[in-house]
Amino acid sequence: MSSCNTKPDFSDLLSYLEDKALLQHLIELTDPVKKDSTTSSIFEYEKRENKEHLNKWKKEWQEIYANKVVDSEQVATDWLIRIFNTLFENQKVLLARSSGEPEYFPAHDDQPARIEFAHGFFASALHEISHWCVAGKNRRTLSDFGYWYAPDGRSATQQQAFEHVEVKPQALECLFTLACKNTFQVSQDNLFATFDTSNSTFASDVYTQVKEYIEKPHRLPRDAKVLLRTFLSVCTYH
Repeated sequence: MSSCNTKPDFSDLLSYLEDKALLQHLIELTDPVKKDSTTSSIFEYEKRENKEHLNKWKKEWQEIYANKVVDSEQVATDWLIRIFNTLFENQKVLLARSSGEPEYFPAHDDQPARIEFAHGFFASALHEISHWCVAGKNRRTLSDFGYWYAPDGRSATQQQAFEHVEVKPQALECLFTLACKNTFQVSQDNLFATFDTSNSTFASDVYTQVKEYIEKPHRLPRDAKVLLRTFLSVCTYH
């Protein structure tokens, strides 16, 4: 891992035991405190509602990844859309497919915010969700979260700026991907670069950030905690 030219193996980051330990930490971090009998009764109702959702989502996930469905990419993204839009309904935001490139549209008038991911791809959905989690309250009011972006073919300076803002989103994307029992690869998103990219430390930087989130889950963004807890609860055969 010390060499910037060594590509880290992200698949070794979440073992079965680490899955369970991380889930327990997230449960402790995200469960509401029961202060009185009224709060307690609301909490118990929410637990029952969530349990029904979790059981349904778990069954659907098992069907998808046991290859019991046709067009698993389509079905998997439908599954992800249902989960996200249910979990964050109170935040007035929708996850949706885009026929083209990904884009974030902030809430406007009575219309909820929209996170549109590229071409219906599951990985793209997780990536755009990760940006939403990192963005926070203020940048969620801005188109595309106020990010600067230049297309593939960036200069060395532009690529450095791109990688700087991508470390945390791709670290979250990695955790979400691994929790869903899929493989993850970093993306420098610069296939047509005209300079040598081999000395970039980006992959190692993302790996280091993922490890920090696993070891210190309280540093995860609030909504990332909720979604990661859900994936770890649902995407398991145990």
